[in-house]
Amino acid sequence: MVSTQSGVSSQPQKRLVKVDILSYKTISANSATVDKQWIIIDAKDQTLGRLASEVAFRIRGKHKTNFTPHVDCGDNVIVINADAVTMHGDKMNTKTYLRYTGYPGGQRSRTAAQESVKRPTRIVEHAVKGMLPKTKLGAALFRNLHVYVGAEHNHEAQKPTLVTI
Repeated sequence: MVSTQSGVSSQPQKRLVKVDILSYKTISANSATVDKQWIIIDAKDQTLGRLASEVAFRIRGKHKTNFTPHVDCGDNVIVINADAVTMHGDKMNTKTYLRYTGYPGGQRSRTAAQESVKRPTRIVEHAVKGMLPKTKLGAALFRNLHVYVGAEHNHEAQKPTLVTI
C-alpha cells in the first residue's frame, strides 16, 4: 500500500467482472441429444485384438466430444468379413472358447480354428464383448454390434459409412 501526503491509498481499484455461469457448465449427453451414426468396419486381414479394441471404442462413443460414461452415445457398428480376421502366432490352435449347455458336465470347449469353421462371427463378438462394461449399459451397447461373415449385410437402409482402421 502506497500512501500519499493526504493519507489516501493510491492503489488501483479492482473492477468486478461479471462471468456468465452458464458458459462453464459441463455438457452431459442424454438419449435426446445423442447423435448415433451407422458405420461399417471391414475385418479382412485385421488382427482380432486391434479390431475389437477399435470396435469397442466406437460402440462406447469415446471418439465423440460429448462422451458421457453412463449413456449409450456410441455408434452402431457393422463388421463385415469376420471370417477373414487373423490372430498372431499359434492362437488359432491354442486359444479356446468355453460355453456351458446348462446340464451337469455340460461344459464344452472349442479352439479358435474350430469356432471359425462353425460360427466365425462369435470370435469377433466374444472379443468385443470382453472390452465393454460388465453392466446393463454394456449389454445395451453390445446390441449396437452387427457382425457378418461376408461382405453382404442387410443395413443398407441406414446408409452406413465405411471407416478404415
